[in-house]
Amino acid sequence: MSVSSLRPTATRLACTAFVLSLAGCSTLDSMFSTDKVDYRAASRQTQGLDIPPDLTQLAKDNRAQVQGGSITASALSAAKPANSTNAQSLVSGSVAAGAAGDVRLERSGAERWLHTSATPEQLWPQIRTFWQERGLEVIKEQPEIGTMETNWGENRAKLPQDFIRSTIGKVFDGLYSTGERDMYRTRVERSATGTDIFISHRGMQEVYTSQGRESTAWQNRPADPYLEAEMLSRLMLKLGGKEDAAKTIVAEAGSPAPATTPSSLKVGGETQGARRPLSEVPDSLSVNDGFDRAWRRVGLSLDRHGFTIEDRDRAAGLFYLRYADPEQAGKDEPNFFQRLFGAKAATPVRYRVSVKAEGIKSTVRILDDRGQAVSDDNAKRILSLLMDDLK
Repeated sequence: MSVSSLRPTATRLACTAFVLSLAGCSTLDSMFSTDKVDYRAASRQTQGLDIPPDLTQLAKDNRAQVQGGSITASALSAAKPANSTNAQSLVSGSVAAGAAGDVRLERSGAERWLHTSATPEQLWPQIRTFWQERGLEVIKEQPEIGTMETNWGENRAKLPQDFIRSTIGKVFDGLYSTGERDMYRTRVERSATGTDIFISHRGMQEVYTSQGRESTAWQNRPADPYLEAEMLSRLMLKLGGKEDAAKTIVAEAGSPAPATTPSSLKVGGETQGARRPLSEVPDSLSVNDGFDRAWRRVGLSLDRHGFTIEDRDRAAGLFYLRYADPEQAGKDEPNFFQRLFGAKAATPVRYRVSVKAEGIKSTVRILDDRGQAVSDDNAKRILSLLMDDLK
C-alpha cells in the first residue's frame, strides 16, 4: 500500500479524533451540569453578541437617603446626613458573607419572595455578589430605595444541544444565539421582622422587521415566572436556605419558556398581546386582594415592566414613579451617538401609584406629583399595563 493512499485515511482519523475529543468534553459537561439557566457562558463571550438596547432607567435625582423602617418621600427629604453611613455600608460590601441569618420562602397566591431576619445592609453585598456569580453584571444600584438591576444577559442553556452544536459548535460558540435576552431587578424591603427580597424578570426577543428578513429589532417579551423562581431559589441557597425548599420553588414554577430561535423569529407584532384602546381603561383598578398582597403585586408588576421607581412609601401605599413617553418608558436618555443622529431625550413626568385598602379589596389609582388623581393618557397607559398583571 502506497504512502499516498494512507494520507486521506490519516487525515480522516485526525478529524474524527478531534470531533470525538470535543464530544467527550461535552459529555462530561452534561454529566456534571443539568442547569437550565446559564448566563456565565454568555458573559465569557467577548464579541459576536448582539446586545439589545439598554433599557435601564432614567437617572435618579439623588434626593433620598437611607431610613430605618418605612421609606417615605417626606422623611427622605429631611433625612439627617448621619444616615448616609448606612448607604455607604450598603455599597461598600464590608459586611461579613455569613451575616445573612435565616432565610425562608414566603408565598401568597402566585407571588413568592424570600424573608430573612438579616438587615438590608447585611444582604446588599451578598446579593450583588450573587448576580456576579451568575454571570450577570450589576449595572444599577439604588440602596436608598432597595433596588438593584443587572445587565441584559443571554441564557446559553437554551441553545439546542444537538450533535453538531455539542461538538464542533463549541468551537464557534459565538455564532449561535437564542434571540433572547434577560434582565433582573431585585427589590429589598425592610419589614418589622427583617427583610423581604423580591426578584422580577424582564425579557427581550429579536424579531424580523421586514418580510424579507433583512434586518431585526428587539422588542419586549413577557416576564418568565420560571426564571424568577429559578433565581429566587438560587439566592435562597446563597443566603443559607435549605436545598429542599429551594427545589420546591422551581418545581412549583413549572418549565422554562422555550427559546425564540432565529428560524422562528416573528415579523413585527406585539409579544404581550394587542394593546387595548385607552378608552377601555378605567380611571382606577379594583383588586380582589387586601392591602398587603395588592402592594406586593403592584410592586412586582412595576418591576417587570421596568418602570423607574424613585421612591416608595408602604405606610401611605404609594409608589413614586418617573414616567417618560409610553414608547420610551424605562429607557435611558440618548447617548452621544444617538443625539448625533437626532434622538431626543424623553421628558419625564412624575406620578404616584396609589394602593388603598377598601375592606377586603384594594383600589389602585394614578396620582400626579401633588397627590391628585389623574386620568390622562400616560396614567391610562400605566393602568393598562397593571391590568394584565392584577386581573
